[in-house]
Amino acid sequence: MKLIFYTILTFAALILLGWLGLKIQPKPFPEFTSASSMVETIPLPSGLPVAVEKFYRQVYGDQIPVIESAIISGRATMRVNGITFPARFRFTHIAGQGYRHYIEATIFGIPIMKVNEHYLDGKGRLDLPFGVFEGDQVDMSANLGLWAETMWFPALFVTDTRVRWEAVDSETAILVVPFQDDEQRFVVRFDPESGLLQIMESMRFRDAEGSSKILWLNEALQWDSLGGSQLPTIGAATWFDEGTPWAVFTVEEIVFNADVATYIRATGP
Repeated sequence: MKLIFYTILTFAALILLGWLGLKIQPKPFPEFTSASSMVETIPLPSGLPVAVEKFYRQVYGDQIPVIESAIISGRATMRVNGITFPARFRFTHIAGQGYRHYIEATIFGIPIMKVNEHYLDGKGRLDLPFGVFEGDQVDMSANLGLWAETMWFPALFVTDTRVRWEAVDSETAILVVPFQDDEQRFVVRFDPESGLLQIMESMRFRDAEGSSKILWLNEALQWDSLGGSQLPTIGAATWFDEGTPWAVFTVEEIVFNADVATYIRATGP
């Protein structure tokens, strides 16, 4: 009986220890120190759908910044196999062209899983703790990720001439983005009161070898001023069939128009 008791006690202690470890946030990555160039602006284009024009006037006014690159850093929670881990992340974008993601999931603030993934030159590569994945479905999903993350610098949706908006109603519009020789679409919904972008919806493969697409939701949970711009400082990503976000990102630093040509092809933070 004593053996059973001590076994149960040890098991309970390990569960409690793990639970405590998952409550400790990692330290943020060091600030990105590369110099950034001046951000130029262009006039807000005419002919935008009502909801879209309202949004841009709310966030930028009549002058829209021309964003060429962005480095987005912060902390997150990410659900992996049913367990929600604290994490820290740094996402590097050449605006509208490609990205590199570096993520560390932690326990007691110590990295236990590292993710290196990129979408460069039209090709995606997922380097995950449980394998490396590439292929057409990865490319399609990565391109959607590229444009969904552009929510953090939405000026690009009107400064990139390859992108267009299509009207739906006073609170909704379709965002059409380039993908190889084709296009992909998001349904974009705006908050009826604030006019701010609220959610981006698209159909995306969840797995590299998935047989069907699933509704993928990217939600702006909180807007605030950061890096000289108003942007969604807290955002969530949800697979519709799961019902709750698998990842919630809190942006703590954003740097625009730095030279990232070499950095985006590196690994690590």
